[in-house]
Amino acid sequence: MPFRPALAAVLGGAALLALTAGPAHAAGSAHAAASVRTAVPAHAAPGEFVTVDTVGRLAADGTVTLTGTYRCAGNTGPVFVTSSLSQRDPRVRHGIGGTVARCDGMTHNWSNSGRVTSETLRPGAAHVQATVMELRPVGLVPLPVFHATADQDVTLVRG
Repeated sequence: MPFRPALAAVLGGAALLALTAGPAHAAGSAHAAASVRTAVPAHAAPGEFVTVDTVGRLAADGTVTLTGTYRCAGNTGPVFVTSSLSQRDPRVRHGIGGTVARCDGMTHNWSNSGRVTSETLRPGAAHVQATVMELRPVGLVPLPVFHATADQDVTLVRG
Protein backbone atom coordinates (compact mmCIF):
# COMPACT_ATOMS: atom_id res chain seq x y z
CA MET A 1 0.00 0.00 0.00
CA PRO A 2 1.46 3.42 -0.90
CA PHE A 3 2.58 5.60 2.02
CA ARG A 4 -0.03 8.38 1.80
CA PRO A 5 -3.13 6.11 1.73
CA ALA A 6 -1.63 4.04 4.55
CA LEU A 7 -0.95 7.16 6.62
CA ALA A 8 -4.46 8.46 5.88
CA ALA A 9 -5.95 5.14 7.01
CA VAL A 10 -3.93 5.15 10.25
CA LEU A 11 -4.75 8.81 10.99
CA GLY A 12 -8.43 8.23 10.21
CA GLY A 13 -8.56 5.19 12.48
CA ALA A 14 -6.75 7.02 15.26
CA ALA A 15 -9.06 10.03 14.92
CA LEU A 16 -12.09 7.75 15.04
CA LEU A 17 -10.69 6.08 18.15
CA ALA A 18 -10.07 9.47 19.74
CA LEU A 19 -13.57 10.65 18.91
CA THR A 20 -15.27 7.57 20.34
CA ALA A 21 -13.08 7.31 23.45
CA GLY A 22 -14.31 10.48 25.20
CA PRO A 23 -17.33 10.73 27.47
CA ALA A 24 -20.65 11.99 26.12
CA HIS A 25 -21.88 15.35 27.41
CA ALA A 26 -25.40 16.64 27.68
CA ALA A 27 -26.46 19.23 25.12
CA GLY A 28 -27.13 22.68 26.50
CA SER A 29 -24.51 22.49 29.27
CA ALA A 30 -23.64 25.71 31.03
CA HIS A 31 -20.73 27.57 29.45
CA ALA A 32 -18.16 29.69 31.26
CA ALA A 33 -17.28 32.29 28.63
CA ALA A 34 -15.52 34.46 31.22
CA SER A 35 -12.57 32.06 31.44
CA VAL A 36 -10.07 32.42 28.60
CA ARG A 37 -8.55 28.94 28.89
CA THR A 38 -9.54 25.97 30.97
CA ALA A 39 -7.60 22.73 31.11
CA VAL A 40 -9.69 19.70 31.94
CA PRO A 41 -7.27 16.82 31.35
CA ALA A 42 -9.15 13.56 31.09
CA HIS A 43 -5.91 11.69 30.37
CA ALA A 44 -2.39 13.08 30.53
CA ALA A 45 1.12 11.93 31.29
CA PRO A 46 2.91 13.87 34.05
CA GLY A 47 3.78 17.37 32.81
CA GLU A 48 1.72 16.98 29.63
CA PHE A 49 -1.58 18.73 28.92
CA VAL A 50 -3.85 20.20 26.29
CA THR A 51 -6.27 23.09 26.82
CA VAL A 52 -9.16 24.43 24.76
CA ASP A 53 -10.09 28.10 24.66
CA THR A 54 -13.67 28.65 25.82
CA VAL A 55 -14.55 30.69 22.71
CA GLY A 56 -14.50 29.21 19.19
CA ARG A 57 -14.92 31.20 15.98
CA LEU A 58 -17.63 30.42 13.41
CA ALA A 59 -17.10 32.14 10.04
CA ALA A 60 -19.93 33.06 7.68
CA ASP A 61 -18.95 30.18 5.34
CA GLY A 62 -19.29 27.66 8.21
CA THR A 63 -15.57 27.30 8.98
CA VAL A 64 -14.95 26.66 12.67
CA THR A 65 -11.67 27.69 14.31
CA LEU A 66 -10.72 26.21 17.68
CA THR A 67 -7.62 27.16 19.68
CA GLY A 68 -5.77 26.31 22.87
CA THR A 69 -2.38 25.27 24.24
CA TYR A 70 -0.50 22.00 24.76
CA ARG A 71 2.67 20.58 26.23
CA CYS A 72 4.16 17.13 25.56
CA ALA A 73 7.53 15.40 25.61
CA GLY A 74 9.15 12.09 24.81
CA ASN A 75 7.80 11.25 21.38
CA THR A 76 9.38 8.85 18.89
CA GLY A 77 6.87 9.40 16.07
CA PRO A 78 4.91 12.31 14.60
CA VAL A 79 2.52 14.06 17.00
CA PHE A 80 -0.71 15.92 16.26
CA VAL A 81 -3.25 18.04 18.14
CA THR A 82 -6.69 16.91 16.99
CA SER A 83 -10.05 18.41 17.89
CA SER A 84 -13.69 17.49 17.54
CA LEU A 85 -16.85 19.50 18.15
CA SER A 86 -20.44 18.61 18.99
CA GLN A 87 -23.30 21.02 19.28
CA ARG A 88 -26.91 19.90 19.48
CA ASP A 89 -26.45 16.12 19.72
CA PRO A 90 -23.52 15.09 21.96
CA ARG A 91 -23.38 11.71 20.19
CA VAL A 92 -22.45 13.43 16.91
CA ARG A 93 -18.88 14.77 16.85
CA HIS A 94 -17.27 16.57 13.93
CA GLY A 95 -13.50 16.52 13.40
CA ILE A 96 -12.16 20.06 13.21
CA GLY A 97 -8.71 20.00 11.64
CA GLY A 98 -5.42 18.80 13.02
CA THR A 99 -2.10 20.47 13.80
CA VAL A 100 1.41 19.03 13.84
CA ALA A 101 2.72 19.27 17.41
CA ARG A 102 6.24 19.67 18.84
CA CYS A 103 6.86 17.54 21.90
CA ASP A 104 9.82 19.43 23.33
CA GLY A 105 8.50 19.94 26.87
CA MET A 106 7.54 23.57 26.14
CA THR A 107 4.02 25.05 26.05
CA HIS A 108 2.77 25.80 22.52
CA ASN A 109 -0.40 27.27 21.01
CA TRP A 110 -2.54 25.23 18.64
CA SER A 111 -5.24 26.27 16.18
CA ASN A 112 -7.45 23.93 14.11
CA SER A 113 -9.95 24.99 11.45
CA GLY A 114 -12.46 23.02 9.44
CA ARG A 115 -15.93 22.97 7.96
CA VAL A 116 -18.76 20.69 8.98
CA THR A 117 -20.82 19.49 6.03
CA SER A 118 -23.42 17.28 7.72
CA GLU A 119 -24.82 19.83 10.19
CA THR A 120 -25.38 23.57 10.21
CA LEU A 121 -23.55 24.98 13.21
CA ARG A 122 -24.89 28.05 14.97
CA PRO A 123 -23.36 30.56 17.36
CA GLY A 124 -23.87 29.40 20.94
CA ALA A 125 -23.09 26.45 23.16
CA ALA A 126 -20.90 23.60 21.89
CA HIS A 127 -18.52 21.00 23.27
CA VAL A 128 -14.92 20.38 22.15
CA GLN A 129 -12.55 17.50 22.76
CA ALA A 130 -8.86 18.07 21.99
CA THR A 131 -6.23 15.34 21.97
CA VAL A 132 -2.45 15.29 21.66
CA MET A 133 -1.83 12.06 19.76
CA GLU A 134 1.43 10.46 18.62
CA LEU A 135 1.76 7.90 15.83
CA ARG A 136 4.45 5.74 17.44
CA PRO A 137 6.28 3.32 15.13
CA VAL A 138 5.62 -0.26 16.25
CA GLY A 139 6.63 -2.85 13.66
CA LEU A 140 5.11 -2.09 10.27
CA VAL A 141 2.19 0.02 11.48
CA PRO A 142 2.38 3.18 13.60
CA LEU A 143 0.04 2.94 16.59
CA PRO A 144 -1.70 5.90 18.26
CA VAL A 145 -0.37 6.94 21.68
CA PHE A 146 -2.37 9.60 23.52
CA HIS A 147 -0.30 12.16 25.43
CA ALA A 148 -3.20 14.32 26.70
CA THR A 149 -6.95 14.81 26.21
CA ALA A 150 -9.23 17.62 27.34
CA ASP A 151 -12.99 18.17 27.17
CA GLN A 152 -14.26 21.75 27.22
CA ASP A 153 -17.65 23.42 26.88
CA VAL A 154 -17.22 26.39 24.53
CA THR A 155 -19.22 29.20 23.00
CA LEU A 156 -19.14 29.57 19.21
CA VAL A 157 -19.19 33.22 18.14
CA ARG A 158 -19.34 34.79 14.69
CA GLY A 159 -15.99 35.98 13.53
